[in-house]
Amino acid sequence: MDDKKLGENDCTVMMKPFSDVTKFHGHVCPGSAIGYKAAEAGLNELKSHCSQDDEIVAIVENNSCAVDAVQVLTGCTFGKGNLLFKDHGKQVYTFINRTTNEGVRVSLNDSFNVDILAPQLEKLRGAVNSGIATDLEKEDLKKMTGEVSQEILAIPYDKLFHSEHVEIDIPNKASNFKNVKCSKCGEMVSEHRAIKMEGKISCIPCFKG
Repeated sequence: MDDKKLGENDCTVMMKPFSDVTKFHGHVCPGSAIGYKAAEAGLNELKSHCSQDDEIVAIVENNSCAVDAVQVLTGCTFGKGNLLFKDHGKQVYTFINRTTNEGVRVSLNDSFNVDILAPQLEKLRGAVNSGIATDLEKEDLKKMTGEVSQEILAIPYDKLFHSEHVEIDIPNKASNFKNVKCSKCGEMVSEHRAIKMEGKISCIPCFKG
């Protein structure tokens, strides 16, 4: 898939190709394809391009393969503090443009199911993961995974996701904190995550014992 142009009202959003996601993620899979479409929806609804620094914020509610695609397309990363993770296990993504103060929440439609696109995919994946798959089954899984991913990429994002423009408190930009030494293990810990008790500094793992 080549660079994709999207947009309405004369606003064109340039999307990175899915091949960039595959290079970053390591393989083609339906999860990364879903993440690609989620990011496509978010950026297109916000009429925003890939974040050059931290002007775009992505809040993801799962830690699946999809998040790698979100990182590649939006430019949001943990290191820049504009990729925020909420461990809800939901295929929900919120994208915020700090420049325009706009936000959009993108959630996967309940009508979408990978098993409908490829009923044998889960069975093949189970056989491969358990180590009992034949070479032919391994090839079938690879082929089927690629085909399903391409099917997902071909679906218009508004058929896959419900997109809703939302008002949301814009997260603060990432701050720099100095490191301090844990009094128990001797390792350095960011000051804002250190715990102080009885005049001594402790990291979270040492505090929890």
